[in-house]
Amino acid sequence: MNKSIKTELEDIQKELVKNGISRREAIKLFAASGLLMTASSHGEAQTLNASSLNAKIVIVGGGLAGIATAARLKSMASSLDITLIEPNLKSATYQPGNTFIGAGLYQKSDVLYNTVDFLPKEVTFIHDKVIDFYPENNQVVTSQKEVIGYDFLVISAGMVLDFEKIKGLEELQEMYTVDESSKINDFFKNTMVSTVYNVNSAEQTWKNMQTIMEEAKKGKALKAIFTHPNTAIKCGGAPKKMMYLMNARLEEAKVRKNVELSLYAYPSKMFAVKEYEEAIIKQYEKRQMLWHLNHNLIELNLKDKIATFDKSWQEKGEYDEDLEEYEMIEKHEYVDIAYDFMHLTPPMKAPKEIAQSEVASANGWIPVNQETLQHVKYPNIFSLGDIAAVALGKTGGSVRKQYKIVANNIISAIKNEELQDKYDGYTVCPIITVIGKVMLAEFDWSMKPTPSFPLDPTQERYVWWLLKAYLLKPMTQYGMLSGKI
Repeated sequence: MNKSIKTELEDIQKELVKNGISRREAIKLFAASGLLMTASSHGEAQTLNASSLNAKIVIVGGGLAGIATAARLKSMASSLDITLIEPNLKSATYQPGNTFIGAGLYQKSDVLYNTVDFLPKEVTFIHDKVIDFYPENNQVVTSQKEVIGYDFLVISAGMVLDFEKIKGLEELQEMYTVDESSKINDFFKNTMVSTVYNVNSAEQTWKNMQTIMEEAKKGKALKAIFTHPNTAIKCGGAPKKMMYLMNARLEEAKVRKNVELSLYAYPSKMFAVKEYEEAIIKQYEKRQMLWHLNHNLIELNLKDKIATFDKSWQEKGEYDEDLEEYEMIEKHEYVDIAYDFMHLTPPMKAPKEIAQSEVASANGWIPVNQETLQHVKYPNIFSLGDIAAVALGKTGGSVRKQYKIVANNIISAIKNEELQDKYDGYTVCPIITVIGKVMLAEFDWSMKPTPSFPLDPTQERYVWWLLKAYLLKPMTQYGMLSGKI
């Protein structure tokens, strides 16, 4: 760990010198928000040491959220009996790196980790999948029919890609981001469609991008489109990141003028926070990138390379004299768009075994108190990460806040104390605007910028590229996965 962090910091120093930025100044900025950790630091969790607490805790899902929570709890009270259940032996992947794979900056091997390598000591690992939940009996059942009881349950199972919602892609059914089967690449072979929301398809995205660049060099006029569905998704900024990165790669190849870049997104805004939306629009205009809002992909003709979108808008209906306002009527129109390259952001949802269980809400997510992350019906169940029904928070940056709150509140619950820790909705989205610059979009429930640093958060900066390209990965590996930051 020490060697890895030292190497990363040395790389940063070289980059800073090359670009005329003071290393001391940059590190002050990182340290100001606690984002820069040192190899010798054990973090806040060590000082919390809750003595000799006895409880059996089961964690469903061994990704970043699940492992970080297990590590945090163990560091706070080593006496806890913790079991983590996860079907994927590569679940502890560094998912933010998928955009880098899609742009040719990372290899797949750069983001995949062995789950057991990051499993906290004295945590029992069950390589299986939970398929049934019996909250009234405090039990879960695995696919191997093993019945496991608990005092407290943490659900951090993530979400799945729901290809079935798009006509023409039903064969792909449901899939996880870290599903390593070749199925997705076989299905999209020679179609110029791919997605960085699957680790194998992220590799194919870069291959497709290179193909487009070669075709553009021949003088062909080409169209690349990027989609954003009408469901919740992991990292809402990723579709735009891939568009920015393709723009950068086309500029490098000196063929940008031959490729039209267009975003087709269901949301009615480019970004939920006004200040960041205004900045993104200016960036799009400067780069001559196009965007079309209120467009939801509903069908894909892979053979003819035609994408069909449901375009929606509001029109005034009859005037209501009592309310003194017009009735608003939603209108729809199907729009066919031809493409030569597509980055697809699939619809996403909760896994079926969770969505159809007693612990889920009507829409499939785990209903929790937005602040304490405690289940609204079962007080001994907590949830975090993508699967939790939290208005904001389907990012790794949000999990960095959430797992500490879940761990601390479980300790309080074991001690029969009031839950004190509260999630403020913090979300961070490092939007890569060009290879070498990032806009660090941070916000919370207020839906206003909440920068951790004394800098204008709407500006693209090289220093945030250093954070994204060099620090976030070791922070995840040696900080979050160890429950320390």
